[in-house]
Amino acid sequence: MEENLLLRNEQPEEVTEKEGKVDFKFILIVTLVAALGGLLFGYDTAVISGAIGSLEKFFGLTAAQKGWAASSALVGCIVGAGMAGRLANQLGRKKSLIIAGVLFFISAFGSAIPESFTVFIIFRIIGGVGVGIASMLSPMYIAEIAPSEYRGRLVSCNQFAIIFGMLVVYFVNYFIALQGDTTWNEAIGWRYMFGSECIPAVLFTGLLFIVPESPRWLVMKNKEQEALVILEKISTNASLKINEIKHSLHQDQNQAKVSITEQPFLMIVVIGVALSVFQQITGINVFLYYAPEIFKQLGGGNTDTALLQTIVVGAVNLLFTVIAIFSVDKFGRKPLMMVGALGMGVCISAIGTAAYFGNTDVWLLFFVLGYIACFALSLGPVTWVLLSEIFPNAIRSTGLAIAVAFQWIFNFIVSQTFPMMMDNDYLFSTFHGAFPFWVYGAMCMVTILFVWKMVPETKGKSLEEMETIWDKK
Repeated sequence: MEENLLLRNEQPEEVTEKEGKVDFKFILIVTLVAALGGLLFGYDTAVISGAIGSLEKFFGLTAAQKGWAASSALVGCIVGAGMAGRLANQLGRKKSLIIAGVLFFISAFGSAIPESFTVFIIFRIIGGVGVGIASMLSPMYIAEIAPSEYRGRLVSCNQFAIIFGMLVVYFVNYFIALQGDTTWNEAIGWRYMFGSECIPAVLFTGLLFIVPESPRWLVMKNKEQEALVILEKISTNASLKINEIKHSLHQDQNQAKVSITEQPFLMIVVIGVALSVFQQITGINVFLYYAPEIFKQLGGGNTDTALLQTIVVGAVNLLFTVIAIFSVDKFGRKPLMMVGALGMGVCISAIGTAAYFGNTDVWLLFFVLGYIACFALSLGPVTWVLLSEIFPNAIRSTGLAIAVAFQWIFNFIVSQTFPMMMDNDYLFSTFHGAFPFWVYGAMCMVTILFVWKMVPETKGKSLEEMETIWDKK
């Protein structure tokens, strides 16, 4: 069996955790490698924003085909999220992430060379499958490696990587576009935009070979000695940790056959699905996918100004995601979710009100940035933290796969319905562009109530301790 390179390092500096000493340097390296899956997630989903205009000209796309070019990857995301749980259980978290990395590379290379629109769509869907797998397994892997005191911050690194990947590709697209005129970009430039993803895809796939497998998965597969070696590298309480995992798994195995339709598992899955749905129906991807169009339609700016404003949106998203990473283990999950959703609701409702009264030129960017900041402090990273924590061992892979699949389904629904609502003659003449923003604002208020009533606080609790919380409900 191959020896992981990271397990051969000299003993680095350690920090003290409540249950023992933790090798934080080792954990951070592993987290950063896994978070490259998040970076590719953001890169792959945002690369289309800079290329869509050139694709329209090169392939002679209709309006419907243009929408399909932008959203086709989401179909692959749904498929990938749906199959990720089975892959994770059968092959392990590490090998499944390697598969995702290979799919990212195939998609990036294939999307850069097609001469037909159909071939382009096929490769975009392949990339979407990789995104779907990584969107589930990167946070799962990090959560299963990280000690409870640092888990919230470390899992949030995945959300940071997603946003960072988006920001990186905004700049990559911009600098590629500067290399030639409009004719060059329509014929060749867009190919470089998609092909540029090959670089992080190769880096991600290669680095995965030097990180260990999840110790929880190894224990599940009766490979306790391998799990113990990894846990000893993570902290000084390896024996205690492995006993906790074994006890948790033993309890699960003693239950006849677990069904997610039985309580308490059904309630947990419903909560996980609801968290995923609320993250989407509060409107975030409307701004991430359509920000230039929103700024042009409501703010009256030109294309260059709109693109500049979009980069500012990406930078604010990144900044406040960093703040969230250092806040989630201090303030807890529920307070951040509720306060953030309130801020989102206020800002997006204000955007709708400004649109209704036609007074958007001054306040539009201010409220959009406020909305993005509140999302980055709450529903963005904290939803992923909660999803990585709430599912018991017996249904962790399946439950997370279902929740993430619903995330992609509602991402697709919101992305498709927003332009329909904005272009609907009746809705626009009646609400002057405010209708979708008011709908998203209302969903923010519903999110607050749901988190308050239904979601448990997971701050500082091990994944095994979370199981006892559900047993009491």
